Amino acid sequence: MSEIENLLREDLRGQSPYGAPQLDVPVQLNTNENAFAIPDEVAAVVAEFIGRELRGLNRYPDRDAVALRTDLAAYLGHGLTADHVWAANGSNEILQQLLQAFGGPGRTVLGFMPSYSMHPLLARGTGTAFVDAGREADYTLSPQYVREAIERHDPDLVFLVSPNNPTGTALEPDVIDAAYEAARGIVIVDEAYAEFARDPRSTALGRLAGRQRLVVTRTMSKAFAFAGARVGYLAADPELVEKLLLVRLPYHLSSITQAAARGALACAAQLQAEVDELKHQRDRIVKNLRAKGLPVADSDANFVLVGGLRDAAGVWHAILDQGVLIRDVGLPGRLRITAGTEDETTALLDAFDTALAQRPELFDRATEEQQEQQP
Repeated sequence: MSEIENLLREDLRGQSPYGAPQLDVPVQLNTNENAFAIPDEVAAVVAEFIGRELRGLNRYPDRDAVALRTDLAAYLGHGLTADHVWAANGSNEILQQLLQAFGGPGRTVLGFMPSYSMHPLLARGTGTAFVDAGREADYTLSPQYVREAIERHDPDLVFLVSPNNPTGTALEPDVIDAAYEAARGIVIVDEAYAEFARDPRSTALGRLAGRQRLVVTRTMSKAFAFAGARVGYLAADPELVEKLLLVRLPYHLSSITQAAARGALACAAQLQAEVDELKHQRDRIVKNLRAKGLPVADSDANFVLVGGLRDAAGVWHAILDQGVLIRDVGLPGRLRITAGTEDETTALLDAFDTALAQRPELFDRATEEQQEQQP
């Protein structure tokens, strides 16, 4: 063990940093990014907002990002105000701040894996014990399952993800209600992909009223094609939002970031057209892969989880050989595919056709009846 390794916190020794494998290939459908570049007219609006801030960069930004929070509240609706909203550098920082404020050494956060892989990493980074309650056999969550897990582990925080990553499935409202009723601590509903849901009413935003311990986290990375800007936010009771100021770094959100986000929010209606197209391509992937005999879960996100793979790693390589990069998330017999543009989706489906024809031994295709039983 090196001298530096020996000085590192014991719980971090031997760990590897988070990172999605990235390769230089023509079609990249592995990291759930928005496949569309920001349209020129939206970029012009964002540039205008940023331009207003440039000459004032000698001054610190608004440390509480009030104007941005006001715009975010207006976007979310549901009677929310700026006092209900908090923003940070990506939803990961939002989740980290929640763990810093309400977790920490001696406290636990309960998750239901497989789910967002950063949850246990963020917990470890804040000294919060992460407890994995797993999922039901079909990777779904029922109210009873969630309630029993919370009663069994008695966590200080609970992570729920809707739509879930990597399965793409949204939670039923009664699952969130069951979690809140059973928990004594903070219940966090991670809605990073909420704008892609088949039913917009599936959001937990409408359940915030009267529930002081409920938090809904969002990001601008996906629906707003703003992954490079790093803007995440949450909606919660104003008192909970106020407590996060105890752990936020001074001036944590730059003037440029705040301005860029406000410009994008001003163009939300225009960007929705690209969201609709990605939903169409997502559903196209589901329909076509099912027609090939591969079970695919209905998705409320901008990605799908495909099964029926006897050798998932082999299929991943066979698809990559044709210039298409998808994601092996470690689930036996399954791979995750991000929805892309029409051309990218065509390339993906063609790659599966070729792999099925040339390497049939890699697949274990299901009957229609078996497909209906998939999550």
